[in-house]
Amino acid sequence: MTTKRPPTALEKMGLNSPMALALHLPSRYEDETELFTIEEALGLGRFHSIQTQGVVIRNQVMFRPRRQLLVTIEDDTASLQLRFLNFYPSQQKQMAVGNHIRVRGEIREGYQGAEIVHPTVRAVIPEAPLPASLTPVYPASAGISQTMIRKAVLKALQDASLKNSLAEFLPSTLMAEILPKNDWPPLQDAITYLHQPPADTNTQSLLERTHPAWRRVQFEELLAQQISLKRAHAIRRERRAPSFVKGQQASKLSKTSKTKNSIEEGLLKILLFELTGAQARVWSEIGYDLSNTFPMNRLLQGDVGSGKTVIAALAAARAMDHGYQAAIMAPTEILAEQHYLKMQEWFGPIGVKIAWLSGSLKAKEKRLAQEMIESGEAQLIIGTHALIQDKVSFAKLGLAVIDEQHRFGVRQRLEIQQRVSSELFYCHQLMMSATPIPRTLAMTYYADLDVSVIDELPPGRKPIATKVVKAARRDEVIGGLHDWLVKGLQAYWVCPLIEESEVLQLQTAVESFEQLTQALPNFKVGLVHGRLKSEEKAAVMAAFKANEIQLLVATTVIEVGVDVPNAALMVIEHAERFGYAQIHQLRGRVGRGSADSVCILMYAEPLSMAAKERLQTLRETSDGFVIAERDLSLRGPGELLGAKQSGDAMLRFVDLQRDAWLIELAQTAAERLLAEHADLVERHLERWLGSRTEFLKA
Repeated sequence: MTTKRPPTALEKMGLNSPMALALHLPSRYEDETELFTIEEALGLGRFHSIQTQGVVIRNQVMFRPRRQLLVTIEDDTASLQLRFLNFYPSQQKQMAVGNHIRVRGEIREGYQGAEIVHPTVRAVIPEAPLPASLTPVYPASAGISQTMIRKAVLKALQDASLKNSLAEFLPSTLMAEILPKNDWPPLQDAITYLHQPPADTNTQSLLERTHPAWRRVQFEELLAQQISLKRAHAIRRERRAPSFVKGQQASKLSKTSKTKNSIEEGLLKILLFELTGAQARVWSEIGYDLSNTFPMNRLLQGDVGSGKTVIAALAAARAMDHGYQAAIMAPTEILAEQHYLKMQEWFGPIGVKIAWLSGSLKAKEKRLAQEMIESGEAQLIIGTHALIQDKVSFAKLGLAVIDEQHRFGVRQRLEIQQRVSSELFYCHQLMMSATPIPRTLAMTYYADLDVSVIDELPPGRKPIATKVVKAARRDEVIGGLHDWLVKGLQAYWVCPLIEESEVLQLQTAVESFEQLTQALPNFKVGLVHGRLKSEEKAAVMAAFKANEIQLLVATTVIEVGVDVPNAALMVIEHAERFGYAQIHQLRGRVGRGSADSVCILMYAEPLSMAAKERLQTLRETSDGFVIAERDLSLRGPGELLGAKQSGDAMLRFVDLQRDAWLIELAQTAAERLLAEHADLVERHLERWLGSRTEFLKA
């Protein structure tokens, strides 16, 4: 019996083949092609990264003010001190007195004159030749040195199999027609160039990833992604799904209704409002999708409070009218509970059986809910991630609604589609998000997704005034809060942490609750956070909704799903710690009634430039798309998509904002390849994506 050897450090990084190593491209470069005498290096001035060499004339460990290694080198022109705050015995040995070393780093002013702190050091003979190309610096994980990666990459580039892996098979005529100008090198040349750029290259274009060699790599990666998405789109249209056509509902299920109407008609009668023009348009788009015989894959976007839940309820009603189950999955228990209560209010009077499933349920309650789901007794199922656990089996799932879809990982979004007990059909899928998807992101990642946007707020919704205030004015803010509550209005006070953190030293929800209770003795102050039991949270929220609590101190558990029209003021403390999307979501909890609404962003100093820009943007605009674009530039696509939870970077070499013009080229090329060169598609996908294509389907 042979024992399986453990993976090497490089294999753990996914660098397990010559191709993987070839595509592990440098994140930056060091210029070791020039060598200065020590006197020349000192003359270049401070904060220049330079390379020099000399003989070690002093090597000593000092213990004050802290343990450190001081090494002095000299050549025929001058001497220079090197300082190491962290070092190993092997380094001491490498820099023993009398050894000749080559060093690289920034010269700074130290305690005893010019020095380099933690330079790169190599033991060399004085006449050792200089590299002919820039030295690549690679992304690495702990325990893997640059030397190790460089050697592995160099070996991979010389591997005979790589020639075939990087072979040119994209038709030259196609490339000539689509690309703006044909100055991009062949793929193998581009890859080799990026690993070993010559000394006279335009370093700036390499670092900014605008060099023609980078452009070739970026285009090929985008092309693979676009092909995969377009193919997934075509495959989805070949799959079977139940067709839900209005007026053709199953008579069997409508008999459970207390009216003679369908569930959908019953719901429309119970709703106390008319759909807005935008809601009606979006519902028409979704209704059309549900009537198709292939599965819907639609993203419903709408700013906070635009009325996405009503659309989800109508879609669920249509599925139930045809004898199928509908499921609504939300990322947090508080949001899932809000959906559950709202659906009970709408569907309860017309006799729809609703099951509630979350991780906090007791074993008996969970088992009962699972039995209702499996038997088909439950027509509408609402819950958290618990809906995609192994023990959950749907009798006849026809529609899955995923709320705040970016909060779920890619695997989790795929999982709900695989919960259908029959392999003969797929369920329709509706994803909802109050975080608008920037255009570049939609073009790149949502090619297999139809997008509907509710771009109109319900009548009576007023714009929210946003103010930015220093934490030093806290007492003034509390005074203003008192005046607000005296008017009979309610307010939220949002904090980022539950318990004190020695690291962050932030005001905690518990402390704020105690302070505000003392400062506002004539008003009832409530506290809600993620560690409360679900029934405790529900009780506090119900009391707040009934105006038995006037001020609600909360953590971000109220980010989504809370609707209290009388609460028109929100104070967010330590607003500098929140991201764009989070503040935008929180701010959407107010402005739901007839009163003028205000959101106060209270920040602690000093502010970083990024935090200052974020607060300024949030003060100036409430346009979710503007905010989403800023969020994309700050965080990148992974967090907005939920892709990070899959553990796979979707695009490694493309910046969606800088390289947006490349997307359209890749889309055009993908369409042509699929139509005219189907034999090349598999080769291209295997080269760039391997097993990762499954994630693009979510």
